[in-house]
Amino acid sequence: MCDPSRMTASSDASPAPRRGRPGYDQQTVLRRAIDLFNRQGYDATSMGDLARELGFTKSAIYHHVPSKSHLLEEALGEALDGLADALAAARAETDATSYERLRHAVRGSVTVLVRHLPAVTLLLRVRGNSEVELDALRRRRDIDDALATMVEAAVAEGALRDDVPPAIISRLLFGMVNSLVEWVRPDGPYDADALADAVTTVAFDGLTRREVGGE
Repeated sequence: MCDPSRMTASSDASPAPRRGRPGYDQQTVLRRAIDLFNRQGYDATSMGDLARELGFTKSAIYHHVPSKSHLLEEALGEALDGLADALAAARAETDATSYERLRHAVRGSVTVLVRHLPAVTLLLRVRGNSEVELDALRRRRDIDDALATMVEAAVAEGALRDDVPPAIISRLLFGMVNSLVEWVRPDGPYDADALADAVTTVAFDGLTRREVGGE
């Protein structure tokens, strides 16, 4: 028997059509919206575009979300919450050194980016064209500042070189992490842990080969 709660709004198979009962839950609508925003740009995407993407009428979308900006806010919040949580978890490691907390923060940021790749990709493309985007940029700056503070602590501890300004180091670290959105793919050959290991190794240990058994 067909479940009417899973039918699209355009279906006429039910003997008693129930308006506004699309066959997608809110998370599915959000996931498809993020993909569409990334493909054609948030400003260039309308709720009508999303309705066509999902295969039902535009009015059905409003039974799930109040507006396009709400979808954007949810998507950016997903990315920002993940990144903020990664830094907070690293800072909470009271038994670790400042250097270890910084390294864990970078590793955690890579993991968040890979596991929430579409949402983080969208976050990195916002330009402040709306209040939602401006708020996201403010939160990004807070995250940047938190990482810079962690870099300063590692420098003060003597674990990092002090001839490069901490602000530059933090930007370079985040630049390396953020560059992953340009080439990492969900179905690619490297999982989140492998990429997190690679980035932290290159960022903190460098590429110079260590001689085994050398003086």
